Amino acid sequence: MYLIVVYDMASPKRGNKLLKYLRSALTWIQNSVFEGEVTDSGYTILLSNIKKLINKEKDSVIIYKFDSKKYTERKLIGIEKNSTDTFI
Repeated sequence: MYLIVVYDMASPKRGNKLLKYLRSALTWIQNSVFEGEVTDSGYTILLSNIKKLINKEKDSVIIYKFDSKKYTERKLIGIEKNSTDTFI
């Protein structure tokens, strides 16, 4: 499956931990935005690790899940924050 993950953290310390984890699991696109393919088990692990790193009362993580990137399009307006070959 293909994911887009966006987040907003109330604490810079938790934000840095989540940033570091997501960079190891997905491709960084721009500030607080990641995308990439994962397996079903990888998705389960990702959710579990995110839940451990955030404060559910103060932080926000949104995960967009697609069965395939085949039917999606990625359109960039402006500068590319992180040059990557992956696209939606």
